[in-house]
Amino acid sequence: MPQHFHLVADDMVRIAIAILCGGILGIERQYKNKTAGFRTIILICLGSAIFTMIAQRAGLGVNINVITGVGFIGAGVIFKDNIAVSGLTTAAVIWISAAIGMAVGAGDYTLSIVTSVITILVLTIFHVLENYLDKLHHDKLYSIVFTNTDYDNLLALEETIKEHHLTSSRKKISKDGNCLEAAIMVTGHRKHIGKLDKELLLQSNIKSF
Repeated sequence: MPQHFHLVADDMVRIAIAILCGGILGIERQYKNKTAGFRTIILICLGSAIFTMIAQRAGLGVNINVITGVGFIGAGVIFKDNIAVSGLTTAAVIWISAAIGMAVGAGDYTLSIVTSVITILVLTIFHVLENYLDKLHHDKLYSIVFTNTDYDNLLALEETIKEHHLTSSRKKISKDGNCLEAAIMVTGHRKHIGKLDKELLLQSNIKSF
């Protein structure tokens, strides 16, 4: 026999809180122009709450399959090229938004609201700390194209990087016609990397970077 569920006042409260919590996190992602923005995070939080409410009314407790479904959504916002990975923070926000939605659906309003506030603080305050640490220990990937295939040009470049109090590691070296190409990860103070950029502009043996 099919089960019939009726919407009650408490359901509307849960829906409203799910939208509120999702909106809090969604605004932060939207402000930073991330792949999953305001509407997406709200829908994830609201959907998780509804699935949990349905599972509880059916006597199933919590629908763990929500986690699996959210995993697919999170994987969709992670992008990887040959060297770098991006979108991990947005995927984590999607994951925790679903957890908050499940808490709302289970009727634990305090946990969901407190977790939302903590999450937004982590995304904002810790972002400032992250930027400060990045200033002191900044990573920049250079895709260097030399004007010829002389390997000594690469060695000279690495020596120049050391002179700027920076460290480097080769990620990729290849040839394209009569040009040597190299992908180099440079690490150090952002100020020193800025000076390196200016010097590379003056290098006659570098076609582009």
